[in-house]
Amino acid sequence: MTENDGVARPRTAATVMLVRPVAEASGSPAERPVEVLLMRRVASMGFAPGAYVFPGGRVDERDADGGVPWTGPSPEEWAGVLGTDVRTARALVCAAVRETFEETGVLLAGDPEGGEITPLDTATEDWERDRLGLIDRSRSFTEVLSRRGLVLRSEWLRAWSRWITPAREPRRYDTWFFTAELPPGQEPRDVGGEADHTLWVDPSIVADEWHAGRMPMLPPTVIACAELADRRTLEGVRSALRDIFPIEPDVREIDGQLRVVAPDGRDFPLPRPDATP
Repeated sequence: MTENDGVARPRTAATVMLVRPVAEASGSPAERPVEVLLMRRVASMGFAPGAYVFPGGRVDERDADGGVPWTGPSPEEWAGVLGTDVRTARALVCAAVRETFEETGVLLAGDPEGGEITPLDTATEDWERDRLGLIDRSRSFTEVLSRRGLVLRSEWLRAWSRWITPAREPRRYDTWFFTAELPPGQEPRDVGGEADHTLWVDPSIVADEWHAGRMPMLPPTVIACAELADRRTLEGVRSALRDIFPIEPDVREIDGQLRVVAPDGRDFPLPRPDATP
């Protein structure tokens, strides 16, 4: 869908940076360096083929369903954090959790009473039917959670940033980035579909790997990894103070090369046209 001036209207989306402490490091989990989950999109995808991305995707109209069982900050509170209306805030949080489950099998949900976290085994046949049902829209997220007496744990999410694809692009997204710690007892799975490989990676090496051409990805992903690396530890990520505002990448010519300039002044080479959203 396009505006009257020919500029594509951004589609609302959510993505989650799943993080965990490095198991081999010393110290308490909160003091250990973090690693982040990345997925490589299959080469046949129309958007960013072959690029490494975080789990996530477009908001579905059913993500705004007020019946989704929920704990943690309310949609009203999330609206204030995300800078949106309440309906959009609810949809973004639900989309973040739903898409993460669809693409990795990791579910940010638990017992409504809270307390000690009971690990979920989402690799069972029954859970897999539900995951596939969400993808083909034969099941709703409200149904999947309610049937098991589970609630979406919005307190496990943390708003990180918001990126809008530049107006010059034909396919655009308005994407809210969240962080979430991997729930105890759960592990991401290669479940096929949009990605052909998942891996945990030290966020501090991502920029160098991208510059070397070994990890193609879009600038917001590289910048988000650099920001995680700046926070270094799990506690550092938890304590980060984030101001959520829309960022449309600033593309400039620097020394004869088109580069994307981040809000903090760091610049990154513009990806190849076939990898740009």
